[in-house]
Amino acid sequence: MPYCKRDDAELYYEEYGSGFPVLLFSPGSVWASIEKWGPRPDGEERAVLNWTEVLADQFHVIAMDQRNARNSSGAIEADHGWDTYAHDQLAIMDHLGLEKFHTIGACIGASYCLNIARLAPERVCSVVLQNPIGRHPEFPTYFPDNVDDWSAELMETRDDIKPEAVASFKANMFGENCASPDLVFSVSKDFIRTLKTPAMLLHGKDKPHPAVTSAELEELLPDGTEFLKDWEQPDHADAQRDTVIGFLKTNTP
Repeated sequence: MPYCKRDDAELYYEEYGSGFPVLLFSPGSVWASIEKWGPRPDGEERAVLNWTEVLADQFHVIAMDQRNARNSSGAIEADHGWDTYAHDQLAIMDHLGLEKFHTIGACIGASYCLNIARLAPERVCSVVLQNPIGRHPEFPTYFPDNVDDWSAELMETRDDIKPEAVASFKANMFGENCASPDLVFSVSKDFIRTLKTPAMLLHGKDKPHPAVTSAELEELLPDGTEFLKDWEQPDHADAQRDTVIGFLKTNTP
């Protein structure tokens, strides 16, 4: 199994196809892993296309299990947060010797896209923000509650994860210490307004991916950003595929 080893983590990744690199950040909140690009456990197709398959005939696709999701493992420390994940993601690309790349992120992956573009703008050629997360006005604790459930699962088999560190991590990711507690969590609104990386937004419309989040992103993202409101499988699968591929090709160096 292919792993990238860091001092405090072992990160699982997979590669598909050939061409210009595209780094994928899967849906699934803090459980984000490669399998979540495919069908749900009951066999139902997700609204999001399986980019590991759709892009492989034209691009070099890299997918990963995020830290402490499925096959990847790592520490959880009090100072960990969005940048911890970004450094994991960059470590995989360094491990593979890939300097520049596109990113596609669904759900929590959209927040990863924005943050890696903030930390490594010279390397990220474009960001596709699909179904971005945010704080739903009717369900404000949705993502903090995810951290509680996820960490409880981890602590069933690991004694190195401490409740105090988890509480701080949760505040850094989705609470009072994150960059934008009422939007995408990972970056500030000022950063989004001044984003230099070419961007595409596929609007969200449900509890984890609030319509209000995508509406505010549409207002904040700079001129030149591409938008697609109707993209979900199965009704709009062709539009989702063709529009995203066209965007990636346009922004490939």
